[in-house]
Amino acid sequence: MKAKRVADSITEQVHIVMPSHISGTNRLFGGQLLAWIDEVSAVTARRHSERNVITASIDNLQFKSPVYINNILVLIARITYVGTTSMEVRVDTYVEDHLTGMRKVVNRAYLVMVALDENEKPTEVPRLILETEAERAEWEAGLRRYQLRKERRKEGY
Repeated sequence: MKAKRVADSITEQVHIVMPSHISGTNRLFGGQLLAWIDEVSAVTARRHSERNVITASIDNLQFKSPVYINNILVLIARITYVGTTSMEVRVDTYVEDHLTGMRKVVNRAYLVMVALDENEKPTEVPRLILETEAERAEWEAGLRRYQLRKERRKEGY
């Protein structure tokens, strides 16, 4: 199995926020954003593993800024850490100003995706080639999150 670079699977997804995406508070419904985050994460994990994938967990989901009707929403996903059959995917979400192109952080989420074989059983994923200091730092943080997830499972969390 050939190792892959982080850049090989980076995925960018763009949406214009429509009235059907809005909650009763006139902001983007969090469940809609979560669906888009899950989708872009799955595409990224599929690109890395060349397999179908399932979402195993969502580690972190923090909302930093509101999103309104007609905003341009940009989601960027990248692999940050890989195990034997799982991949951690970081998804950054931004609101983009259509006049200046400036982006404001809305959200950062970490998801764990598991690659599946033809029998829908977990299967090995390619190693990750780290090319930059930022990628190495993200890997180290991903390793800490992996250890934390293991501890939580022991506690029944």
